[in-house]
Amino acid sequence: MKKVIIHILPVALGFTWLILVNRTFNPLFLKGPDFLKFYLILIFGFCASFLVLKFFKETISGTTYCFMALIFFLGIVKMIRGILLGKPVGFLILILVL
Repeated sequence: MKKVIIHILPVALGFTWLILVNRTFNPLFLKGPDFLKFYLILIFGFCASFLVLKFFKETISGTTYCFMALIFFLGIVKMIRGILLGKPVGFLILILVL
């Protein structure tokens, strides 16, 4: 349960920023720079939660991989949507590769 709470914190922070700044709950309808900010908040928050788990010497479980996969698939969906709309997605591709 502690791992789920640690991983939910960056997601809650990202969606709080999304609601307060952009007045939306759907990150797929954001424009490029706003989506990249949201996506970087998710990635850096997830990395911070991963480091917190390492600091407390917790094992990396399926929950961690589940959150990692969900963040990755969100980027993939946004990249496919951008390609279909003919928008530049270079920075998003670079972030996904890293």
